[in-house]
Amino acid sequence: MARHGRRFSLAASAAAGALAAWAAGPAAAHDAQRVKYVASVHVAAAPEKVWALIGHFHDMSWDRLVASSRGPGGDTPESATRTVVLKSGAVLPDEALERYEPQKFTYATFLPHVDVRVLPVTNYSSTLVVLPQPDGGSVVEWRSAFYRGYPNFGPPPGLNEAAAIKAVAAMTQPALDGLKAELERAIPTN
Repeated sequence: MARHGRRFSLAASAAAGALAAWAAGPAAAHDAQRVKYVASVHVAAAPEKVWALIGHFHDMSWDRLVASSRGPGGDTPESATRTVVLKSGAVLPDEALERYEPQKFTYATFLPHVDVRVLPVTNYSSTLVVLPQPDGGSVVEWRSAFYRGYPNFGPPPGLNEAAAIKAVAAMTQPALDGLKAELERAIPTN
């Protein structure tokens, strides 16, 4: 009888452990949290002028870090993809256009495959949006969402949240600063 009671206790303990793991959900698998980062810049140009420069998915000529960008699908969500080659020689392949809304001056992308030596993130998605301002200018936001490069417990220093945020900032803010300089170069000063 004592033996039967012991088996019941082990079975109950195992069931309780399984229930606890199930209740913890995906958080039990890793401790990485989705990070959101927004780079932005105010540009003394109307939203239509800004969108004319940045509003085509395959045209990354406005981004000072990009050597080339090409791929099929034009500006059609779910069929357009691009491969971006950075001036450093790094490649960001298979970035997909998820949403394209030119009337709202915005598009969203997803980069499913990232070499963490190039960009120490996983599941990178971004939204580029041009926001009209009362002064007639625009604010351009590059909204990024991602997980750090090492999603499991105890990431190495180069693949933790701090490294991921630093890398995304180094990719997005210089692009926006270059966009501002390019658009405002043509504006006469008083």
